[in-house]
Amino acid sequence: MTVGVEEEYLLVDPVSRQVRAEAEKVVAEAAAELGDRVGTELTRYQVEVRTDPHTDLADLRDQLCSTRAAVATVAARLGLAVISSGTPVLGQQTPPPFTLGHRYAQSVAMFGALDDEQSACACHVHIGVADEETAVQLSNHLRPWLPALIALSANSPYWAGRDTGYASWRTMAWGRWPVAGPPPYFPSRTHFQDLVDSLLGSGTVMDRGGLYWDIRPSHHVPTLEVRVADATPTVDDTVFLAGVVKGLAITALTAIRRGESAPQPRPEMLKAACWRAARDGLAGAGINLRTGQAEPARALMGRLTHTVHSALSATDLPPVHAARAHLLAHGNGAERQRAAYGRRRHLPDVVDHLIRSMTAHPSPAATAFRPVT
Repeated sequence: MTVGVEEEYLLVDPVSRQVRAEAEKVVAEAAAELGDRVGTELTRYQVEVRTDPHTDLADLRDQLCSTRAAVATVAARLGLAVISSGTPVLGQQTPPPFTLGHRYAQSVAMFGALDDEQSACACHVHIGVADEETAVQLSNHLRPWLPALIALSANSPYWAGRDTGYASWRTMAWGRWPVAGPPPYFPSRTHFQDLVDSLLGSGTVMDRGGLYWDIRPSHHVPTLEVRVADATPTVDDTVFLAGVVKGLAITALTAIRRGESAPQPRPEMLKAACWRAARDGLAGAGINLRTGQAEPARALMGRLTHTVHSALSATDLPPVHAARAHLLAHGNGAERQRAAYGRRRHLPDVVDHLIRSMTAHPSPAATAFRPVT
C-alpha cells in the first residue's frame, strides 16, 4: 500500500514572528529544487508541499526531511522563517491577503467571510487505492477513527494572538464550510456519486476540490485522502500520522475482503466526538463511540495504535514507535505550543518553538511496542 503526504506551512517574520504574505516568492525559488511538489494555497501566508507516494515510511520520512529543509532554506534566504502549525500564532489579518488566481477569487466571491479564517494549515495523508469503490468503502471504515486522529494531531491552540481554548482550532474553523467534517456513510459508490452530483448541481461547492470532508476519494489521483489533521510540527509527527492512517487502511481493507460491515456510529455522536477531540486533544477526555461515554483521550489513542500495530510491516514499525514514544512523553503539537508559551507567557516563544520544530529531524530509533494505559 502506498502513502503520500501534503503539508501546508506558514511563513513568518523571524523578528516580529508575525505571518508574512510572501508565498509566491518562496514557491518560485523552491520550485527550482522541488518542481511541482511545491505550490501556493488560498492565502499568501501559506506554502503547500507534496511528497511522492511511498511504500516505506522511512523513505517518506527522508523525503519530508529534504522537502522541509529546501523550503526553510529558501525562506531564510528571503529573510523569512517557516512553521508548521494548524493556525497562525501572531499577525493574522482579517481578511487575509489572498493568492491571485481565478479559483481563489471565485471562492472569495462565493463564500465571503468563510475564507477569512482559512489561513489554517493541514496535513493530508493519501492512501493509494485500486478504484473509487474501494475508496468509498475505506472511508466508511475509517470514519469512527476521526476523533482519535484529531486528538493526536491537534496543533492549533492559538489564533491571531490568543489562546482559543481548543487544542485544534483549525478543526473548528474548517467545520463551518457547507461540506466539511466527518463524511456521510456511503452505502455504495453510486450513492457517493449521486450526492456529489447533487452538491455540485445545487451550487453548494464549486467543484470536487471543494468537498472538504475529513475523508474523501481524491478527485485527481487514485487515492483516499484523509484530511482531518492539523499541520504537524515535526517530520516525525507527520510520519506517525501517516503510519497510523496506513495501518488503519490496511486493517480496513482486510475487513472489507472478509465482507465485514463498517461501524456506523450515530452522526450526532461522531460530530460530538470530533468536537471533544478538537477541544481537549490528548490532554483531556474523548468520547468512546461504542459506549457514548467520555474516557481519557490517551486511552482512545492507545486503542488506535494497538489496532494498527499488527497491520504495519517490520520496516514501518520503528519510525512509528519512535514518534509515538515522543508524543507520549511530550504531548501533541498543541501541548508543546502551550508549554513553549508557559515558560515566559510570551507568544513569540511559541513561534520560535515552531521554527525550531520545522526542521528538527532526530534519527528515529525503534522502541518496544506497548499499549497505552
